[in-house]
Amino acid sequence: MHPLLAALLARGPVLTDGAWGTQLQARGLATGEFPDLWNLTQPERVAEVAQSYVDAGSQVILTNTFGANRIRLAEAGASDRVAEINRAGADISRRAAGARAKVFASIGPTGKMLMTGEVSEADMRAAFEEQATALAAGGADGLVVETMADLAEAQIAVRAAKATGLPVVGCLVFDSGKNKDRTMMGTTPEQAAAGLAEAGADVIGANCGQGIAGFLPLCARFRAAAQLPIWVKGNAGLPQMVDGKAHYTTTPEEFAAYMPQLIQQGASFIGGCCGTSPQFIEAVSAILRRPC
Repeated sequence: MHPLLAALLARGPVLTDGAWGTQLQARGLATGEFPDLWNLTQPERVAEVAQSYVDAGSQVILTNTFGANRIRLAEAGASDRVAEINRAGADISRRAAGARAKVFASIGPTGKMLMTGEVSEADMRAAFEEQATALAAGGADGLVVETMADLAEAQIAVRAAKATGLPVVGCLVFDSGKNKDRTMMGTTPEQAAAGLAEAGADVIGANCGQGIAGFLPLCARFRAAAQLPIWVKGNAGLPQMVDGKAHYTTTPEEFAAYMPQLIQQGASFIGGCCGTSPQFIEAVSAILRRPC
């Protein structure tokens, strides 16, 4: 196990952060606006999000770099600013974390599909290598390949991230199938665990896609399939559209109530995804601090 991971896990499950997108929207990010560009244009507001999670008790926070690969940034006309955006994103979170938390920088999907030929493996690999290198240069302590639907893309991203020498988390989204235990591409937790481990991931798991209750069986299956720490970041339930905006109904207390079961099922890193907030992290922190 990577020494940093061993140190983090020495005292038990590690509390990560919650959603970034909805927190940025609450600070003025417009619908359709590219969040990652705020690292350059609104760094103080991005810093507020990072700081809010550190203050809520997160031991690991992510970065506002989910879509900051060359392929995604091309949609915003900013493919020539990959290094600048990622370094700034890592630096913002690092400054907020200080000595209180570690920074695991976010690497999301390209938005293009390998199987249809929209992007080549070589171009995808180059894009992830460029992003991972910039995040490492910005001071990230680790890298999180997250919200992946295609295991092949996740493996390419994990391998690119591993080249930095930093610990790497690999996560897929399980939101399909009768029991929501498949990715959009049909990958099972067992297949994901094997594929991510083969690519070199130090931590494996799932994020997004469904409410926290659905992560209990996913976590158990990951634990049975591989001897690696497990990363879990569930949503605050499934959103309901109200006046054109996603509204999540799960409360912080309802979300946090699942923590003992998740830990029993093997979760090592626990946080929230879409719809969660610093209040969710505070509620989870309170649960984790309770005596066994």
